[in-house]
Amino acid sequence: MKRSSSMRFKVVGVGGTFDEFHKGHRALLTKAFEVSERVIIGLATDAFAQKMGKPHKVAGYGVRLEELKDFLGKNGWINRAKIIPIETVYGNTLTSKSLEAIVVSRETAPAANEINEKRKIIGLEPLSIIVIDMVPAYNIKPISTTRIRFKEIDREGHQLKHKEED
Repeated sequence: MKRSSSMRFKVVGVGGTFDEFHKGHRALLTKAFEVSERVIIGLATDAFAQKMGKPHKVAGYGVRLEELKDFLGKNGWINRAKIIPIETVYGNTLTSKSLEAIVVSRETAPAANEINEKRKIIGLEPLSIIVIDMVPAYNIKPISTTRIRFKEIDREGHQLKHKEED
């Protein structure tokens, strides 16, 4: 595959739970495929998702994996992606020598900085960090799985819950 001028990297990583696959997830993955030939996608295992202590249930790994594959297929990216199960926030970032960059949301950028600190300690090159802004819902607050699970918004960020008037 010929690298376009916007593709600055051969391999980037991105990770998450990707539960209630929403507009923010799509923006994160789209950025990763815009800047790289190949994208390693770390998908949180059920055990890891449970350890995160989310205030709601999380769909099973198989369900989340199928939604992710469906999105990649619809965009023609499936052959440029490698999906790996991850058990920690670090995924394969502390072992992979082929990773050049990591794509994160503003919310998870501190974890990317921590990854680079750990990579330096073990003698690996730091990763370039590409940060995207959180995708806002109708009310400017970020779209999140928690808000979707609590039925405040849908996966596109549209309002679902109507506040009762006094």
